[in-house]
Amino acid sequence: MKILILCTGNSCRSQMAHGFLQSFDPELSVYSAGTKASGQVNPKAIEVMKDAGVDISHHTSDPVEKYIHDEWDYVITVCGGANETCPTFSGKVKNRLHIGFDDPSEATRTPEFIQSEYIRVKDEIKKAFYELYLNIIKVHE
Repeated sequence: MKILILCTGNSCRSQMAHGFLQSFDPELSVYSAGTKASGQVNPKAIEVMKDAGVDISHHTSDPVEKYIHDEWDYVITVCGGANETCPTFSGKVKNRLHIGFDDPSEATRTPEFIQSEYIRVKDEIKKAFYELYLNIIKVHE
């Protein structure tokens, strides 16, 4: 099963989702990309994922164009806020899903609050993608 997770910057939420989904089932072919890929994975995302037991430090932030000609079982967008436009994907896709999350990299105020936002979003992504894996992906393998 081949899955692409899309976001705008491909530095945080899509990377977390990618890491969790791959950790649930190493047999899945999971990729992530962004419409405006930042070129690097967010260090705080790497940190909170490491604390959750998932290493995404080797991930790369890739532009969606890298994958546009491939065929996908699922393409999942994870952008969330009302001010954010989710990317569209015009490649060959069997199933398109959207599961939106806040962008923790936009959090401001104290360092403690910012850290808590990364943890909150990481936990929300883990829960949502585990439910997706159990109830949809695993059922259709």
